[in-house]
Amino acid sequence: MLVKTYGGAVVGVNAHQITIEISVGGGTKRAMVGLADSAVQEGWFRISTALQENDIRMPRKGILVNLAPADVRKEGSAYDLPISMGIIAGSDQKIDAEAVGQYYMMGELSLDGSLRPIKGALPMAILARQNGFKGFILPKENASEAAIVNNLAVFGAENIQEVYQHFTENGPKLQPTTVDTRELFYDNLNDYSVDFCDVKGQRLIKRALEIAAAGGHNVILIGPPGAGKTMLAKRLPTILPPLDLHEALETTKIHSVAGLLESNSSLVTARPFRSPHHTVSDVALVGGGVNPQPGEISLAHNGVLFLDELPEFKRTVLEVLRQPIEGRKITISRAKFTVEYPASFMLVASMNPCPCGFYNHPEKECVCSPGVVQKYLNKISGPLLDRIDLHVEVTPVKLDELMQHEQTENEQSNSIRERVIKARTIQQERFTEQKDVFSNAQMPANQVKQVCQLDGPGKILLKTAMNKLQLSARAYDRILKVSRTIADLAGEEAIKIEHLAEAIQFRSLDRENWAG
Repeated sequence: MLVKTYGGAVVGVNAHQITIEISVGGGTKRAMVGLADSAVQEGWFRISTALQENDIRMPRKGILVNLAPADVRKEGSAYDLPISMGIIAGSDQKIDAEAVGQYYMMGELSLDGSLRPIKGALPMAILARQNGFKGFILPKENASEAAIVNNLAVFGAENIQEVYQHFTENGPKLQPTTVDTRELFYDNLNDYSVDFCDVKGQRLIKRALEIAAAGGHNVILIGPPGAGKTMLAKRLPTILPPLDLHEALETTKIHSVAGLLESNSSLVTARPFRSPHHTVSDVALVGGGVNPQPGEISLAHNGVLFLDELPEFKRTVLEVLRQPIEGRKITISRAKFTVEYPASFMLVASMNPCPCGFYNHPEKECVCSPGVVQKYLNKISGPLLDRIDLHVEVTPVKLDELMQHEQTENEQSNSIRERVIKARTIQQERFTEQKDVFSNAQMPANQVKQVCQLDGPGKILLKTAMNKLQLSARAYDRILKVSRTIADLAGEEAIKIEHLAEAIQFRSLDRENWAG
């Protein structure tokens, strides 16, 4: 008897439908075709043992399983559930084969028949709804994640016995999992455990991060150890505009594919903050691998990618960032596949000014030998630095200032976020007709000429800065974009000379003889 069940394979961040055809009868051999990897092939042992442990008969007949389309590679153990249900239906064990084919099913079986969680439940649920399936049956741990898809009945099961009983005539039925997506989204919006009010002093750095958040600009923090670079960077997501529902779903889909959603969690409601160690490989950073997975830049989509101790990263790793920073997506091409992952993130980097960490320190003396500072800074290529809009020097907070701020209340993230949201609103109105442009940092070159016009004194100031600092054309555009953001924060229609001057001062690493 031939039975068809349905599942999915994740390619990139989207799911592709897989039809599982099971033929029971004829001979005694078991075979699986359709470009299945070893994890899928090993499912024979899990399925047969799980069925026996749950008093469900494993037919002693020949079984042929075809995973179609046959040219798409099937990976992982999540096909255990649809294959096992197809075998049960095909061997005429009190369940209707037609009813089984109306449901989308995925899940890995344990030897005792319990269902283990899977990756990519959200994109699969979206596909199941698009293709008009009656429901989606999957492990209970993934039910909340899949249930955020509206107009789709999602059933979470703990073991194969529950799924089997669901399809029998008089057996207990699985109950659909319901999630109020909007209520969940708004209840957990901006749920952060840190706040800018925790930071003592550092008014200039807070100002720089406010500008970066308002325009979506990349930023690098340069300062000695203990100056608060990491502390400040971790609080940047708290002043970014909150995710909208579309961004939350998009971010959740990526984390679902990577298998990083916590058990029984549904929706990512806070902007991601990813901080990979400096030993990260280029594949781990941008994604890919034998079984393609999203990298750190995609996991930071709609959020912040923080690279601490930037010069310690391998140069080849840093260079692969250049294209995603500009294009806001990463296309990974191999001989047998091409996948595309979104990568619209804010890059925040931090570094010491020299190997010992105390170059330009107001109190401690740098012990690095001549030329070492410049060699240290040269680990970061000029093209990468050009793509970072704000270069900010971080100086340590003096003890007197620390003690003074213990008795005064610092500005909270909520207050700063309100100003950032107002500036972003101005930008959204400005770029209404521009596709995929939502902030000043994303502005294309042709738009810069229209939006970032300068008056006479402004042109003279920028020309002088360009000649003195020997800035590149890309750095020229960056200064204009940052000055436009500063003007938006001030609620000004035109870029004034003070806005331009503030933007120029945030190009520390471009200054002549900065490193001696």
